[in-house]
Amino acid sequence: MTFGEGPIDVVWVAGQYSHLEIQLEFPGVADLCRRMAEFCRLIVFDKRGMGMSDRVPGATPLEERMDDIRAVMDAVGSERAAILGESEGGPLSMLFAAAHPERVDALILQGAEVCERVKPDWPWGESTDEQFEAAFASLPDRWGKGNAFAVFAPDFPDQAWGKDWLARLQRNSATPTGIQGWIRMAREIDVRDIVPTVRVPTLVLHATDDPVVHVENGRFLARTIPGATYLEYPGTQHVAWQNPAPVVAEIRQFLTGQRADEEPDRVLATVLFTDLVDSTATAVRLGDHRWREVLAAHHEAVRRALATHRGVEVDTAGDGFLATFDGPARAIRCARDVIASAGPLGLRVRAGVHTGEVERLGSKVAGIAVHIGARVAASAAPSEVWVSSTVRDLVAGSGLVFEDRGARELKGIPGEWRLFAAVV
Repeated sequence: MTFGEGPIDVVWVAGQYSHLEIQLEFPGVADLCRRMAEFCRLIVFDKRGMGMSDRVPGATPLEERMDDIRAVMDAVGSERAAILGESEGGPLSMLFAAAHPERVDALILQGAEVCERVKPDWPWGESTDEQFEAAFASLPDRWGKGNAFAVFAPDFPDQAWGKDWLARLQRNSATPTGIQGWIRMAREIDVRDIVPTVRVPTLVLHATDDPVVHVENGRFLARTIPGATYLEYPGTQHVAWQNPAPVVAEIRQFLTGQRADEEPDRVLATVLFTDLVDSTATAVRLGDHRWREVLAAHHEAVRRALATHRGVEVDTAGDGFLATFDGPARAIRCARDVIASAGPLGLRVRAGVHTGEVERLGSKVAGIAVHIGARVAASAAPSEVWVSSTVRDLVAGSGLVFEDRGARELKGIPGEWRLFAAVV
């Protein structure tokens, strides 16, 4: 099941048990999905043997559950995604991120477990072995009654409704025997040794008074995952079902650099796109070592030209650049310098320039003007700077000379656009 359209994919790896349809009856879960869908495609699924998934005998080990995440991503056409692991879903999310960083853009851990068992070197587990065995033996009698709702959501105003909802969620997520096998398996998980191997950008979120997973779990993850960002917030919210707004705001900030209440700055700007022609064939011909040297020299030359003409580097995607300028003439002259510097390196560059209103989101730019600039560059001939008619009209009196390249259809842009090549 998915919510939203992207451009970011987020796979939600839920906690101990789930049933997608019944979960959505809880207001906070529906609100969480709605808020996430505002900036990403949220991908949700029931674990193997749970909820609307087929029942399977016994518990599914972590290795097979990693394959399930990959299968879910493949099924919805997601090459890479951020992984949101909550509670018992945290260890699986960490393991997947460490083992498959090529599929993971970022990792978000919310109320995530590290080790369930109380041990001499881990006093923050949920229970001792004796406490666990006593609770485990009585689990079949307690399952499907929703008694744990007061622990999971102590601040929810209608505890009677919440208890009834959780009872239905439990009964429909797993059988008493099935949940026993699952809990026994989860009890043995201890991911402390693999936590330092997580090498993707990570956000750790944990409530100070989390009644289910002790806050020291979150603090351990924050100091052990290299470069992790940690946010500890007051309260008892184990997972973001009671009040999802602040948690989703932090996730949005982490993944996009923008909060929901932030309006992007809209300004007039000139965008310049450059692209190396036949870069793949050139790289094959030169070999990896020489290609890296040539590419580094090219990047250095581009940055010198940007500094000379007061351009601002926005992005470097592989062998191309996106930059902004406060005037189109400077952008054109910068592009010509870039093309000239590429020749001695055995490279050819095409460039495109367009002026229009862009949205500034921190250091990034977006909007239709950016798309037009990219399409103008893609249309340009090798070693030429092509511009839109808007740019040609704005640089009157600058001494720049243009040749008409005719009207073109730019992919994804309505109408025809007359393009020009800057020749002098």
